[in-house]
Amino acid sequence: MALIVQKYGGTSMGSIERIEHVAEKCIAAQKAGNDLVVAVSAMSGETNRLIALAHDITPRPSPREMDVIMSTGEQVSIALLAIAIEKRGVPAVSYTGAQVKILTDSAHMKARIKGIDSDNIKRDLQAGKIVIVAGFQGVDERGNITTLGRGGSDTTAVALAAALHADECQIYTDVDGVYTTDPRIEPKARKLDRITFEEMLEMASLGSKVLQIRSVEFAGKYKVPLRVLSSFEDGEGTLISLEEENPVESAIITGIAFSRDEAQVNVVDVPDTPGIAYQILAPVGAANINVDMIIQNIGIDGKNDFTFTVPRGDYDTTLEILRKTFPPESGVVVHGSNIAKVSIVGVGMRSHAAVASTMFQALAKENINIHIISTSEIKISVGIDEKYLELAVRALHEAFGLDKA
Repeated sequence: MALIVQKYGGTSMGSIERIEHVAEKCIAAQKAGNDLVVAVSAMSGETNRLIALAHDITPRPSPREMDVIMSTGEQVSIALLAIAIEKRGVPAVSYTGAQVKILTDSAHMKARIKGIDSDNIKRDLQAGKIVIVAGFQGVDERGNITTLGRGGSDTTAVALAAALHADECQIYTDVDGVYTTDPRIEPKARKLDRITFEEMLEMASLGSKVLQIRSVEFAGKYKVPLRVLSSFEDGEGTLISLEEENPVESAIITGIAFSRDEAQVNVVDVPDTPGIAYQILAPVGAANINVDMIIQNIGIDGKNDFTFTVPRGDYDTTLEILRKTFPPESGVVVHGSNIAKVSIVGVGMRSHAAVASTMFQALAKENINIHIISTSEIKISVGIDEKYLELAVRALHEAFGLDKA
């Protein structure tokens, strides 16, 4: 008998009809001989509705009270699903995060899980019940309700799977798995049967929206096999697991991720002296702005140029900080532009040469200029003009043969 943790998101729980459908899927999983724990999100649109109510009173409500309000969405979902399952003659029980005792820190609206008391869940599973847990929420050491922030229900499901030593954590979404790239951009995109945690982490951090990065980190840390499936279609989905034993035989590139939410900042004619990178990036980091790709050129005549990228929403703030750090009389010029980032990802890069040249050749064929490059062991990212983003994705997808199984 396997122990399975399933997670259903807001779309899957979006109406009574859909909740009834989820109930059927849960019962089928239990009848297949599995112990079953289910984590659910609030019904689609409900969390936004609750947030709007608070903002109708004040634009800056207390984070503690926001957590109290937002947690009610999942409380409704778990009870409705339990009722739907029990209506079909199968015993079920619902728990809020506090009732399970999903213990978190006290960072309201972005809390992190510290531990889970799994005794109640184990007792109910032994009694043959389907256990339904509210995703996205927990409780701190003082008994305050907390929420986990964006992607919190995925994180709840993975944390439950780790605490219970589950055989698999199944994330049900409105897509039927992880694709080589976004099918809306490249119709030839192919669903992957499996992908490693490392690759999924890179894909999530680079813009893939299938899974939230925190849940993938958690699953990788505790070695919980993750599977992404569709709530609305039958299928095996995509398994996310540890690296395959023979990477030489794995595909060179697993997928292509992209992000439009990038901006490039150029700091021109800075002094070519030790510590200049720190001088540029320290005030940016102090403002809690994430710096991604970085290029420092070779100095000429005691001067240097420094280029890096930041999230587009932080672009204006970054320029403001740097223009204060390097006023006009310093002779340093600060400017920039919006760009897009395209990345190829794959553990196969470790054992295959000429991956970068294939990427650059494919972009050159389409006359796409590369502004900035960054690499890691299993990814190469480039910054390009945003207008070429979709063309670049399609060109790279074809160059690496990702449409072929």
